[in-house]
Amino acid sequence: MKKLSIAMLSMVLAGSMLLTGCGGDKTPAQDGADASADTATEYKLASEGKLTMATNAYFDPWEYYEGENIVGIDPEVAQAIADKLGLELVITDMDFDSIITAVAAGKADMGMAGMTVTEERKLNADFSQTYASAIQAIVVPEGSAIKTADDMAGKKIGVMQGFTGDLECAKQFGEESVVRFNKSAEAVMALTQGKIDCVVIDNEPAKKIVAANEGLSILDSKYTQEDYAIAFAKDNTALRDAVDKALGELIEDGTVEKIMNKYITAD
Repeated sequence: MKKLSIAMLSMVLAGSMLLTGCGGDKTPAQDGADASADTATEYKLASEGKLTMATNAYFDPWEYYEGENIVGIDPEVAQAIADKLGLELVITDMDFDSIITAVAAGKADMGMAGMTVTEERKLNADFSQTYASAIQAIVVPEGSAIKTADDMAGKKIGVMQGFTGDLECAKQFGEESVVRFNKSAEAVMALTQGKIDCVVIDNEPAKKIVAANEGLSILDSKYTQEDYAIAFAKDNTALRDAVDKALGELIEDGTVEKIMNKYITAD
């Protein structure tokens, strides 16, 4: 599913904490930053000395709760970026479709939540380079009449609110066909109870759903393929450029691949 080979195991990051300040102060990169960080660069941060990441922590293995901590691929990549910039990582959990709004308003510095770059989202946010590719999969009950994406016409389709599956299914099949959920567990419950006919979700969460719920399967045909990137406020180009530089170095030196290899098993 991704541009990189991938496997499972998790690594707990610093605990999730709520944002305590949201001023527009400019804060230079902190002393002790990785040599890759330009210490002369000034970043506009939501909270001085901290890199605040807005996410939706119900998208295993990209981000999810382990006890009270938010862990997963995105938090680990974000931690590596923060380390390079000499900043403390702060993770804030919220509804997925509130992430870009929070970033645009300066309440968070960046949005990282298995987020696909779309033309609609680019109207309200800038994005980093791509760090992973994803497939939207279709989960159905075993024996379902839905065999391909075309068969979803006229069916009740469960989607994650604001995710690409939501946007694409609403566009292709109409608003009346889409049933939105904030958590994948809610969508799975509705599917097993026969309230919806299928669920469209990223392939990796889909595999975990099927493994944990007997009687569900993933169709062989994918729904869409897309690229994941980090979202920034349009007026925060200094931070975007600094994060993008750090991210590029982490991709180049294999750090991003190593992180993904902990969480996602290559097919």
